[in-house]
Amino acid sequence: MPLITTQAEEENDYSLVASLDNVRNFSTILKAIHFREHATCFATKNGIKVTVENAKCVQANAFIQAGIFQEFKVQEESVTFRINLTVLLDCLSIFGSSPMPGILTALRMCYQGYGYPLMLFLEEGGVVTVCKINTQEPEETLDFDFCSTNVTNKIILQSEGLREAFSELDMTSEVLQITMSPDKPYFRLSTFGNAGSSHLDYPKDSDLMESFQCNQTQVNRYKISLLKPSTKALVLSCKVSIRTDNRGFLSLQYMIRNEDGQVCFVEYYCCPDEEVPESES
Repeated sequence: MPLITTQAEEENDYSLVASLDNVRNFSTILKAIHFREHATCFATKNGIKVTVENAKCVQANAFIQAGIFQEFKVQEESVTFRINLTVLLDCLSIFGSSPMPGILTALRMCYQGYGYPLMLFLEEGGVVTVCKINTQEPEETLDFDFCSTNVTNKIILQSEGLREAFSELDMTSEVLQITMSPDKPYFRLSTFGNAGSSHLDYPKDSDLMESFQCNQTQVNRYKISLLKPSTKALVLSCKVSIRTDNRGFLSLQYMIRNEDGQVCFVEYYCCPDEEVPESES
């Protein structure tokens, strides 16, 4: 499908220009982090990062690399703006979220800079729709300071194993307890609901386990209400990296393949909920 071009636009006027033959390669990733209304967008020559936060306890980042786009230009070192993510997703699906087989919606996205709206040109079957979404002053996002030197434990699982676990979690439990250890039980998920305690263990030599690097035993609890939004990304993903640092902060990084087989990443950071009683650890 030819990309949308408008004779009137002067590309040098725009801080950001990005084009896609298939808008779903963009909207699907954004839906994976859509648990709050507003998001902050960061664009550099490497691509776009979209960040959503809640209560200064959880942060989700969607990374769409420049190579995913058919055209990608950033005139400045970095371009940052805040936007209503709900409105953006509504605009991206303006031709419908379940398209006819073989028919793609193309997207051209332009942003002129601070104070200007985000312009979307969407084309399907020769019909072009133009959307202008007001942008806002970007807010400072949390720095979870999750650097690799502080990572204590890391495992990589095939997503199907975690999807099954999350579907069976006792949702009457307020917390999910995660145990990561170089010794048994290696990787354990525990809940404490109305029916009592339940545990799900993954051996380190499980077929679902792609990588197991645990240096010390860590037992941390996280509010299930904060982890719940990450299941959107889990459903789309093929692999998930689970890391904890020396403070007990949790990183869930999901590898997602789009309809063209390209890889994008969605990452969730979550702070630990409380000290774990020794009797339960």
